[in-house]
Formats: sequence, structure tokens, C-alpha cells
Amino acid sequence: MRTFVRTQEGTTAWTAPPPVERILGRPVLPTMHGFFSLGTVVGATAGMVLTAVAYPAAWHLLVIGLISVPVAVLSVRHLPAGLGRGTAAGNRERGSAPVWRDPILLIIGVITLAMALTEGAANDWLPLIMVDGHGFGAALGSAVYVVFAAAMTLGRFTGNRFLERYGRARVLAAGAIIGGAGVALVIVVDSRLVAFAAVLLWGLGAALGFPVAMSAAGDSGDHPAARVSLVATVGYVAFLVGPPALGFLGDHYGLRNAMIVVLAFLVLAAAMAVRLHRATARVEVAG
Repeated sequence: MRTFVRTQEGTTAWTAPPPVERILGRPVLPTMHGFFSLGTVVGATAGMVLTAVAYPAAWHLLVIGLISVPVAVLSVRHLPAGLGRGTAAGNRERGSAPVWRDPILLIIGVITLAMALTEGAANDWLPLIMVDGHGFGAALGSAVYVVFAAAMTLGRFTGNRFLERYGRARVLAAGAIIGGAGVALVIVVDSRLVAFAAVLLWGLGAALGFPVAMSAAGDSGDHPAARVSLVATVGYVAFLVGPPALGFLGDHYGLRNAMIVVLAFLVLAAAMAVRLHRATARVEVAG
């Protein structure tokens, strides 16, 4: 679905459509991310079982690679032609509007950074935190990660009703607070049972952060593709840089103490979500 418009130079060009959620009039991105989390649950469960039977990691990775390659090739073949390509007119239009100067988009970017770091920290370090920091066995540590992934899946499949009722900013603030409570309990409480339960809060809190931030970025102003690209870049930088940085801190101070950084970013995300709510409310009133 594209729109045919006339540019200032008198030529015509195809322009990108508004975000899908705006067209549908309801949130859908959390559900799409929910299937990603569901796949994570399946993979984590398989990993837990293979760990319990001492299956060689090298063979495990080889099998997963052999499965993934044909799936990736098949998926690429089904992408629409021209996906992601812009027109010269569209590129000039985007170049005239530096979206990174938009204060609302910067707020969304900070929230995305914090929530992506929260999710990435669990993806990379949660089993080891449970093993080294709380004394779990290797298989049980993997089981804790399955619980985290299941909580993420549940949060993403059920999140749409909360978004429709309370709005994005409130949901992001609640997610940061709930996730922060879970991370804090993992850090400070020595009980295995409490740590196990806290992972549920960690997963539920992190569940909607990334997909909701993407939706908010797309609706924050003109040039939604550029806005989503900017915020997505921030999020993936957090996914790539955050876990290794936490590993460095964990090597020196312990992984549980390293999670204090994640907790601090969640506190910042909650504050930024409150600011986002106020900022978007002012824009709606002005509009």
C-alpha cells in the first residue's frame, strides 16, 4: 500500500505508507514479537534438555545452523520486491528533517536503550547468574531462562489489551518498574526460590519494551521509517554492546553486582516513560 504524490519539483514519486498499526487502528507488534519469544522458549527448552544429557555443544550448534540456513533462504525469497528501498524524492525529504533532534524521539530512544539492555542481559547472562550467583545446577539454570522467555512470551501475547486501555507511555513505565523489581530481587536476595520467582517479573517487565518503543517511534512524527530506524539502531547497539560490557563488569565484581547497571537503566526508563506521557499529552492538547 503506497501513495502516489506530486513533489515540489513537479515530478511524481511513490511514498511509504503510514505504520501498519496506524492503518489497522490497533497494536500488533507485541504479538509479532511474541512469536519470537515463543521460539526462544522452544530453543531454551531444547537447550535445557541437551544440557541435562550432556549433549556436545559443537554438535548442538551445527544442527541449529543446518536448520537455520534453509529457513533464512526461504524467508528472504518471500520478501516483497523493493522492500526497504526509498525514492530519490523520499531521501531528499528525509534529509531535510533530522529526526534525531526531536526530543520525544530521543526520550523513546533512551527507553529503548534501557529495555533492550534489560532483555539482552537476561538472554546472555541469566543462566550463568543463576549458576554462579545463586548456586543452581547447569540444567536448572537453563530452566530459569526458560521461565524468563515464557514470561516474555506471555507479556507480549497479552500486552495489546493493556496498550489499548492504558496507552504506550504508561505500559512502558509499568514494564520498567516491574522489570526493575525483578532485577533488584535477583541482585539482593540470596533465596533461590525468590530469585526464581523474580525472573518472572524480569521477563514480564522487559516483554513490551522493545516492540512498544518501535511503535511509539513510528507514530512520533513525520518520516516514520527514519524514526523507527534510529530507535531500532539504538536498541540493537544495546543488544550488542550491553551484554559484553556487563560481562566485563561481572568478571571484576560478579554478575549479580553487574546487574546494578541494568537496574539503573530501568529506573531511567521509568522516568523517561513518565516524561513521554507528559510530552505526548501536551502534543495531543496542542493538536
